[in-house]
Amino acid sequence: MKITVDHDPQGEKDAVESRGGFMLKRPGNIPRADGQLDMTRAFGDRKLKEHITSEPDITVKKVDAETDFIILASDGLWKVMSNQEAYDCIEELDDAQEAAEELIKEALSRKS
Repeated sequence: MKITVDHDPQGEKDAVESRGGFMLKRPGNIPRADGQLDMTRAFGDRKLKEHITSEPDITVKKVDAETDFIILASDGLWKVMSNQEAYDCIEELDDAQEAAEELIKEALSRKS
């Protein structure tokens, strides 16, 4: 079961524009904040600081015996794999390090 919602730059267009920025779609139809960054939440990118935020969305979810595992990853994984594909890739593994390495290997094989 998916317990998070991915940030989509196009979905945060209003927030970027309310801070004085703009969204521009680049080749591949990828929306970018100020025509540069394909995300709207980041810590770095000093020249875009006014138009993006590092403020996280926080949601409280119960993690219990029904939860198989949690995958914490960046867009390097999520741009090339769906949640289900990531789950399927590591569902049989018991070791977290091995699972992380498998996800990295798979993401790289998909040109991440």
